[in-house]
Amino acid sequence: MRPMSSTPPLTRDQLLARFHAYGQPRERWRIGGEFERQALRPDGSPVGFFEPHGIQEILEALAARTDWREIREDEHLIGLCGKSVPDGPGPCLTLEPGGQVELSGSPHRSMLALRDEFMGFQADLLAVAQDRPLRWVACGYSPLADVEDISWVPKSRYEVMRAYLPQHGDLAHHMMKATCAVQVNYDYADEADCARKVQAVARIAPLVTAMFANSPLRQGRETGFQSYRAHIWTRTDPDRCGIPQWLVDHYSHERWLTYLLQVPMMFVRINGHHRPAHGMDFGTYMDQGVEGHFPTMDDWELHQTSVFPELRVKRTFEVRGIDCVSPPLAIAACALYTGLLYDDQALDDVIELGAELSSHGSAAELLDRAARNGLEAVAGRSFASWCEDLVTQAQAGLERHEPAALPLLEPAVALVASGRSPARELQRRWREDPRPEALIDWISLDEASLG
Repeated sequence: MRPMSSTPPLTRDQLLARFHAYGQPRERWRIGGEFERQALRPDGSPVGFFEPHGIQEILEALAARTDWREIREDEHLIGLCGKSVPDGPGPCLTLEPGGQVELSGSPHRSMLALRDEFMGFQADLLAVAQDRPLRWVACGYSPLADVEDISWVPKSRYEVMRAYLPQHGDLAHHMMKATCAVQVNYDYADEADCARKVQAVARIAPLVTAMFANSPLRQGRETGFQSYRAHIWTRTDPDRCGIPQWLVDHYSHERWLTYLLQVPMMFVRINGHHRPAHGMDFGTYMDQGVEGHFPTMDDWELHQTSVFPELRVKRTFEVRGIDCVSPPLAIAACALYTGLLYDDQALDDVIELGAELSSHGSAAELLDRAARNGLEAVAGRSFASWCEDLVTQAQAGLERHEPAALPLLEPAVALVASGRSPARELQRRWREDPRPEALIDWISLDEASLG
């Protein structure tokens, strides 16, 4: 029996109504970026949370450069948040399980504003590293360290995930502690517009994964993958990862909600502490509760962050699945999707292109080809050839939506023209000079990359 409470119980209809309410008129559409970076020693060894010059000390140094509010758990500094902005929440710095630092940026009206915020973040990272024995690297997977040597960030959520995920995927700890990615967030007008954007991104996700593949090494050895990060996600937890085929075929808020309600929960948060959910799904949690505790809307928001498909619909539409790459390429990835998703003609064109690509294999099969071979993968023709069409469509869309941002797309245009993913150049450098210090120098952030 549900106990008496001043908080009304959550209902399926209430959650579905929220998705419908998230739609925004075009004039209020914004762009938000999320960028992860990993700190390594000059020899490629990991930087721990508690050690001298470690992750907590880095956050303290970043806090000293800003007036951002500190986020603590059990007295440990685990994040920073800036002040809200007129268009929504302010930027935040958070930590991934292995100490990767992530900027979750503010929503921006333009790609140029997003670029400026991101470059400011990169400049702050360089400044705090200047007098410390560490380097910030742009790579989708930590290339030299043994994952067992990467220490855990002290967050109760990660303690539960640490125990749960390896039961469902043998590379789950690699995902948690050693991967880095780029994510871009977009608005949508209504359910129909959201469905079109979901379909477009679900279909072309393998192409974008291939274009920005940048993680070919593990413990100083070639993995056989251009994006080992993308491969890791296929061996993390099939219940909550990948591209469900129905996303490619037909999206609706109702189907998305059903998916979220049925995904097994990893944890519940009671009195501020994360506890194992023992595989209960959120629908059951709403109906039965846990020890007399029933979920609130905050619990629903938390649950959504624990589901990791290649694209995710929440208040905004989140495009995931891009390896961490150099600053110019990271911004180019954001510009690419902005040109494709925020212009009606480009969106029509990319849906058609994606439909043609989908005739050459399932979403999972195409994603595997992208992870293994990058732009050299083949689906009727090379992925490089497919991506030439893709960047042409993005250029046309950006020309109509935000012409001033067209130069931001140029690194992606040049990359596709080369026919080689960033991973190939990283491999070439590694084969020519396999010294750890040389590799770290090659993938490190520096002042030139901020130009």
